[in-house]
Amino acid sequence: MAAILLATTNSGKLREFRTLLAPIQITSAEALGLELEVEESGLTFRENAMLKARAFAAASGCVTLADDSGLEVHALNGGPGVSSARFGGPGLDDAGRCRRLLEGLRHIEGRQGRGAQFRCCLVALAPDGRTCEAEGICRGSIELEMRGTGGFGYDPVFYVPECDVTMAQLPAAAKNEISHRARAIATMRPLLFETFPELG
Repeated sequence: MAAILLATTNSGKLREFRTLLAPIQITSAEALGLELEVEESGLTFRENAMLKARAFAAASGCVTLADDSGLEVHALNGGPGVSSARFGGPGLDDAGRCRRLLEGLRHIEGRQGRGAQFRCCLVALAPDGRTCEAEGICRGSIELEMRGTGGFGYDPVFYVPECDVTMAQLPAAAKNEISHRARAIATMRPLLFETFPELG
């Protein structure tokens, strides 16, 4: 059974993908000794995922799975969008970006005007050009303050209406059922086996 390379240096994403894609074997750039910086210059999540998949597949010779995902807030015209990981400028950690987001929405009271969604775009690519894609969306709203200690990124400020808690308050198993990444992976899983039978 061949392993698929996950095109990320984010340890949180690596853990989630290993859980969500089991029993497919996932390897990391670090495990392969790859040090690769890919400029995410795309205008959409899909374009950025494709850029990463192509670069990592070319460098490793492995079937590569790349994702680009982020938060889209309706009151910010879909922002921070593809800039989610860089929102608020350099030097901010996850908590700092959450605080900056809350500051930007402080004039909006109530969840109705603070609608948002997490979007995840996945691209799997082999060095020989075989490819498949999937997308997942989780809809909710932005809370008035950070709640919960689980997850990463914007999870503490993202309210999930069907669960009545923030993403960061959900147990990992529950998050892995409803998150944007979980939904994208659920769509992608059968496509991976169909497109890359060597993973089976």
